[in-house]
Amino acid sequence: MGRTFENRKRTMFARWDRMAKAFTRAGREIAMAVRAGGPSPDANHALRRAIQNARAVNMPKDRIENAIKKASGADASNFEQVLYEGYGPHGIPVLIDAATDNPTRTIANIRSAFNKYGGNMSGSVVFMFKHMCAFKIEPAGLDWETLQLELIDHGAEDFAEESDENDKPIYVIRGDFASFGKLQEALEKLKIAPLSAAPEWVPLNTTELPEDQETDVLKMVDALEQDDDVQSVFHNLA
Repeated sequence: MGRTFENRKRTMFARWDRMAKAFTRAGREIAMAVRAGGPSPDANHALRRAIQNARAVNMPKDRIENAIKKASGADASNFEQVLYEGYGPHGIPVLIDAATDNPTRTIANIRSAFNKYGGNMSGSVVFMFKHMCAFKIEPAGLDWETLQLELIDHGAEDFAEESDENDKPIYVIRGDFASFGKLQEALEKLKIAPLSAAPEWVPLNTTELPEDQETDVLKMVDALEQDDDVQSVFHNLA
């Protein structure tokens, strides 16, 4: 069938692998939200966010409903959110947000990645980051300046025009993590459905490295992101 077929097959399998990991992470976010606040999206802000995020990665409706139902059962896995921290190669601070039902397994995998790529998990780095919430929305039909003025009163601190992974323009609204609920409610009242809503650890300062050293850091970040227990990885690499 030739090289072209093999290249297409690799691309297809890589896309399926990314999709499977995205669904796993979305499912765990739903499970934690249900366990914390119940299975009703109307009464559970966190679950509404989790469902939005699941839709953002194209998780099918039946899988979302099954994840909610499974998390509501007596035998549901008890995932907990854990924040791990350390220094990557060349002294870059790294935070790992994980959702795990087995912290012993998770910390072993994360420590292995740090060790393999020349990092270490000694010392705290969380003070180098600010805990924030981030809402990504589609620009179509919005008056960006008016929206900013509206949301400042609800805790928004930063507004950015960015691009998603497909280079489509998006707006990003960030606020202190404590304002997560207020901002979500404000967007709902404005009938704006975010593409995604998630916590972020934003570095207070960024660090530039030569290209070869930057590659070292990104290799470790990629290895961490491959772990199913890892929800997000944050660092201060410019």
